Amino acid sequence: MILTDTHTHLYSEEFNQDREQVIKMAINKGVQRFFLPNIDSTSMDGMFALEKLFPENCFPMLGLHPCSVKENYEQELEIVEQWLSKRKFCAVGEIGIDLYWAQTFIREQEIAFRKQVEWAVKYELPIVIHSRNSFDEIYTILKVSPFEKVKPLRGIFHCFTGNLEQAKKAIELGFYLGIGGVLTFKNSGLDKVVEQIDLKHLVLETDAPYLAPVPHRGKRNESSYLVLIAQKLADIKNISIEEVAAVTTENSKLIFGI
Repeated sequence: MILTDTHTHLYSEEFNQDREQVIKMAINKGVQRFFLPNIDSTSMDGMFALEKLFPENCFPMLGLHPCSVKENYEQELEIVEQWLSKRKFCAVGEIGIDLYWAQTFIREQEIAFRKQVEWAVKYELPIVIHSRNSFDEIYTILKVSPFEKVKPLRGIFHCFTGNLEQAKKAIELGFYLGIGGVLTFKNSGLDKVVEQIDLKHLVLETDAPYLAPVPHRGKRNESSYLVLIAQKLADIKNISIEEVAAVTTENSKLIFGI
């Protein structure tokens, strides 16, 4: 059984004391593929170090997180653009709009998102979207803009927690839904949505060190906990965890080409 964590911040300082141990534990539990979303220029060195240490397992993205869009966002975007032209990445991400934590630079977030989608089109890369309280805004940009008329975009709505209508809209655009620890939360309602979505449209993620699944909710999340998310999805679908692993990993291959 091979599970794929399509979104994990293993380079985060929360893992400074036991990073290699955490990764090896996940691998031993069947989680063998880790896709690393970038935050900003300060997270790149740690991400590249992990890629070097685990070249068969860790795959870096590149992008500017919406919560890192500040006064210096243009300089940060220049760094992203330079690196995208230098070498291959598995995706442009984590990009998007955040209307929960970061409302000061909303206009700049939209500018940064549009620009990075343009680069994804240019380099034929998928995008990994952060859409905290902003699904409708992001959907409008992707649907109404010229992006839809060029080579179709592909990617993931990371940490999807929307309703069934939003799920269908994302899928119609050609995107997958990133399902994480929220699926295990008792009153999230995500289980009812996922129950009605075909497995072929889903991928798994932890967003470690954030959003740990039950019974670890409120503690540091780890990629090995992806097994708990996969089992919850298997229970909802009334299928085996092996089938969940096989289909969602295949979906990740279709998205990232790895």
